[in-house]
Order: sequence, then C-alpha cells, then structure tokens
Amino acid sequence: MPASDALLLLSTHCPHCPTVLAALADLVKQGAIGRLEAVNLEQHPEVGQALGVRSVPWVRIGRIELAGQHGKAELAEWAAKADSEAGIADWFHVLLKEGRLPRAQAAIEADPTLLAAVLPIVGNPEASLNVRLGAGVLIEAFAGSDTLRALLPRLGELSQHTDARVRADACHYLGLTGGAAAKPWLEARVNDADSDVREIAAESLASFSVT
Repeated sequence: MPASDALLLLSTHCPHCPTVLAALADLVKQGAIGRLEAVNLEQHPEVGQALGVRSVPWVRIGRIELAGQHGKAELAEWAAKADSEAGIADWFHVLLKEGRLPRAQAAIEADPTLLAAVLPIVGNPEASLNVRLGAGVLIEAFAGSDTLRALLPRLGELSQHTDARVRADACHYLGLTGGAAAKPWLEARVNDADSDVREIAAESLASFSVT
C-alpha cells in the first residue's frame, strides 16, 4: 500500500510550524509519507477557510487531521496508520476525548463507511464515559440504515464480549440496525449474567416490528 499524502497549513509567524514542516519533510524522504503539500495561510487564507482551520500548524495525513504541534515520532505513528480502520478509530477516540464530536460526525457524514471505525471504541472497555457516549451518538445517527446493518456481524461479536458494558452497548446498537439477523444475537443475551445486558437485549428485541 502506498504511503499516505500529507497537507500542512502554516503561517509565516507561527513558532511551531517550522518544526512540524521539517518533521514531515523528513518523513517524505523516508517514504513514510508519499507527498507533502504545504500552504501558507497568510498567502492563501481561502484554503484554511475552506477546511475550517483557524489555527496552525494543522496537518492532514490521509484522512486524519491533527491540530497543534506534534513531534516527528508522533507524526510517523499517525502516518503508519492514517488510512487504516485502526488509525481512524484512534483519531475518532482523540476527537471524542477532546469534545470534538462534530468533527467526527462530519467525517462520517462525508464517508459513511468510516462508521466501522467507531466499533473499536465500542469494544474498548477502557474508553472513558464521554468517549463511549460520543461513539453512541455517532452510531445512533445511522439507526435503521444499510450502513449500520452492514456492521451487524461485528456488533454481534461485540455482544459476546467479556465486559458487560460492551455487551450492553452492542445489544443496544443491534436493536438500532432493524435487521432480523440481529435477533439471534439478542436472544442469546436475554439470559446474560448481567442484569443491564439482559434488560437492553430484551428492549432491543421488543423494538423489532412483528413480522
């Protein structure tokens, strides 16, 4: 797979921009980044306006956007996973942790296939409450959609997770799919050892229309 391309927005008077530019240039030389485009917003403010960028340095590597100063090692790490589901999941986790839910929403609205990258967050018992709640908002926006139904097998697997919170969330999202294929997964959880999981599984099953 070819290396991801990068876009750097900077300004003449930004004290951190030269360091980020040098780091990205080195990554291009090393082949970790395929191509680098650098734009000075003082010369081309329309580029920042189009992307909704208000501060620099700002970097986009593949689909991942990073604001502020980042070291070469961190940029290399992002570059290595920029176009993978795991990388997008990590980026979404950062956005949700920082309270930037609308940015994650905009990314998924632009490319609904990115919804799959929310599932690793659902399956992460260590994710904080606000991150898990944000993941729920992202998924609930696609309730009843083909996009969410395509993730039904993976949600089914999550409903068998060892952590009860993960099982409970997965049962809730299985109910939102509206797909008949969710029923066996939910039926398997109505006798779950955890009362919350049992309750949510039953509620999700009841939400399906009688056929």
